[in-house]
Amino acid sequence: MSAPKETGVIIEVLKPGSSTTVQDLGRAGLLNAGIPGGGAMDRLALRIANLLVGNVENTAVLETTMSGPVLLFQSEALVSVCGAKFSGVPAWQSFIVKAGEKLTLTELESGCRGYVAIAGGFYVPLVLGSASTYLRAGLGGLDGRALRKGDLLKVNAAAKSPLAGLEHWHISPSVLPAYSIQPVVRVTRGAQWDWFTEETQYKLFEGRYSVLPKSDRMGLRLIGTQLLLNEPREMKSEAVAFGSIQVPPEGQPIILVADRQTIGGYPKIAEVVSVDLPLLAQLRPGDRALFTSVSVEEAQALFLAEEHALSRLHEGLAEKFG
Repeated sequence: MSAPKETGVIIEVLKPGSSTTVQDLGRAGLLNAGIPGGGAMDRLALRIANLLVGNVENTAVLETTMSGPVLLFQSEALVSVCGAKFSGVPAWQSFIVKAGEKLTLTELESGCRGYVAIAGGFYVPLVLGSASTYLRAGLGGLDGRALRKGDLLKVNAAAKSPLAGLEHWHISPSVLPAYSIQPVVRVTRGAQWDWFTEETQYKLFEGRYSVLPKSDRMGLRLIGTQLLLNEPREMKSEAVAFGSIQVPPEGQPIILVADRQTIGGYPKIAEVVSVDLPLLAQLRPGDRALFTSVSVEEAQALFLAEEHALSRLHEGLAEKFG
């Protein structure tokens, strides 16, 4: 991937938010070197945010967590904010922020993580082929860290179309995930499903699991019905995926997410289907999830249907940007 070309567009960070980082779709093909894929927690929101401002889907955006930043624009720009909903800010549509105006994302109405895309994308050096920030290693993004007050964010050369007339394009709700504070999350059976008692297998789909405050971009820690093995077991560490549900010895599940480790040694009772990962990204501490089982074939069909819908969206928006 060639390095993008920065422009004179500068955005000043007046308030950084609780944890705002630069993210894209992450680093592929480096798990064998012990480097997590990382990238956006809500990949669908990032992709749609970029499409709304005429960017390719993997362009660098800002990912906010809970309270977002206050940004001062020194030049006019086409912007979109997807994922979490902020008071006074248009959601899932493009809009223009004029020179000298502020974009304020401090008052969260719903969700947990927002994605701020700007035409051209944020300019940061690519590290191992990605702009995404991996905080635990201080890698990528803006010097490997979250935004700070006073940071100056540079923007890449914008799309070829003029800004006028491109604002206000929005997304049909039918394309969006069923975000909720109590979502139904579809899963397939994990590699060690048969290691768990029949009662545990049943209870996984009967109880709700609450998100604990110590959850982060590595894993969502849940509390609910205890999940028990049918006998004491040990296992060698093996590969894990975005959405793997591991069960440590205490029996409370952990859903591995964007910055997960590359291998894990806890039994995996289930795997969250890819189309429902955005539901997890928007859960706050105290929110609850209910799991329901689907087959691998159903999960694959859901993935293909989502990609088809995004392809149609891409084609429709491409006509507007020329």
